[in-house]
Parts: sequence; C-alpha cells; structure tokens
Amino acid sequence: MSNYVIYTDSGCDITPEILAQWGVKHCDLRFLFDGDEKSYTNRDMSEKDFYQKMREGASAKTSAVNVEEFKTAFEQELKAGNDVLYIGFSSGLSTTYNSGRIAAEELQEQYPERKLIAVDSLAASAGHGMLVYLTLKEKEKGATIEEAAAFAEGMKMRLCIWFTVDDLVYLKRGGRVSPTVAFVGGLLGIKPILFMDNDGHLISRSKVRGRKAAIQALADKYTELASDHKNGTVFISHGDCEEDAKELANLMKKEHGVETQIITYVGPVIGSHSGPGTLALFFVGEERK
Repeated sequence: MSNYVIYTDSGCDITPEILAQWGVKHCDLRFLFDGDEKSYTNRDMSEKDFYQKMREGASAKTSAVNVEEFKTAFEQELKAGNDVLYIGFSSGLSTTYNSGRIAAEELQEQYPERKLIAVDSLAASAGHGMLVYLTLKEKEKGATIEEAAAFAEGMKMRLCIWFTVDDLVYLKRGGRVSPTVAFVGGLLGIKPILFMDNDGHLISRSKVRGRKAAIQALADKYTELASDHKNGTVFISHGDCEEDAKELANLMKKEHGVETQIITYVGPVIGSHSGPGTLALFFVGEERK
C-alpha cells in the first residue's frame, strides 16, 4: 500500500503546531489590511493582535491559495514517493479548494503512478479542521487513500456547523445582513444564530437577544442534532473571546458530559469576515442541518 499524506489549508483554523503533531501539512491563505501593502498569513500575526486591529477599526481582505502554490507543495510529496489527499476550505466561501483540485489534476497527468485526491470540505474554521482530524483517525486505523477520501466525502455531510457573532457590522460589510438590520440589531443586542449548509454557504437561521442567550442557543443545537451526545467529537472556535468559548464547553460538559477536544481561534482569514466575538460550535450529527 502506498504512503499518503493529508494536506489541508489554513482555512481549517487548526494551528500549525497542532497540524504538525498530527502529521498534516498545509498551505496558507493570506490577508491584507486596507491601506497596507503587506499581506500576512495566519503565522505572521498573532490572533490577539489581529482582532485588536479590527476593534480599532481596521478592515481586512483575504486571498486564496493559488494553483502554483499547491502544485509546489504537492509535488514535493510526489517526488518523495507519497500520494496526496487534500481536504480544502469550503468552495462556497473561497476559491482555495478549486485551486487545490486543479493542482492535483494537473500533477496527476505528470505523475500517473501517484494518486492525488481532493475533497471539498464544504466547511470552514474548526469544522473544516474537524473533518481533517476525523479523516486522519481513519488513516491511523489503516484506511487507504481511497477509503479515507470516501470517509471524508461522507462525513462532511454530517458536520454540524453553528455559530454566532457579537457585532453585526462585520456581516453587514460582507453583505450578509442589511445596514438597517445591523443598526437595529446593535441597538437591541440582537445576536444571529447561523449555520453552514450543504453547499458550504453561511445561512442565518434565528436571532436571540443577548450574548448569554446566543451561547445557550449553540449548546441547544448540540442537544437537538448531535448523533452521540456523550462521546461525540466537539470542536469550538472563537474570535478572541476565549471565556465565551470556555463557557460553551462547560455547558456541553454540564448538559451532556461531553468533552470538547479542541478550542481554537477563528483565524484572521475567516475572522476578517466575521469579526471579534465570533463563537462557533462543530460536531457530528446524522446529517448536516
């Protein structure tokens, strides 16, 4: 059986240090602040510094990984005798996955003896990261590259991805809510509860008043949708609101006895669009909803 590596990208919001521990390699998306000529990766600036700049009024734009970057990274593995399974950031939010897919297809022609498979996670942040993690566990059990890819394709439609934001202004900038809704929501303390659908798009599902209610609403979604309440895999990501993330994890423990495996930052690439105070919960259900 041929060796293979799992590749991903920084849209997964799992730190480079943890990815290295997992033996998973990645390529970096980039972000650029308005008025600044320098672009950054998630490695170049701490999350706290990034969110502080956003709180001070900075606005950031993001850019995808391009085909040539993926080809350079993948080809190193092919030359070392490894096959490549790439699990990418949702095509519903970024062109990064398609760049990885194209790179894999082009390299497959040059290296017909090797295998390159690309999987669109249709997920973002630690939901994308959780799909990488669960697929890695299958690899560790002895799954072939084809079996691991098939697992990822099936599992991604069971990922439940729910989140809230603290300030609607960032969703307004991205066209997710109207200026009127953002203004009124800010005055009334309205917090949207959103999820990621089967096409990898962000959809607003409901609204609650106040942060505590929003955190509870996320925990309630686990109660409603999780396929294994006590032993399920749970990841949480946050936009520089670690205490809220810990509160959510404590709710999961209190209500279901389930441990949260990873609490991580929403990285700058995704945080550019969701803003400080974003809080997201990821778990496995019978289906994605």
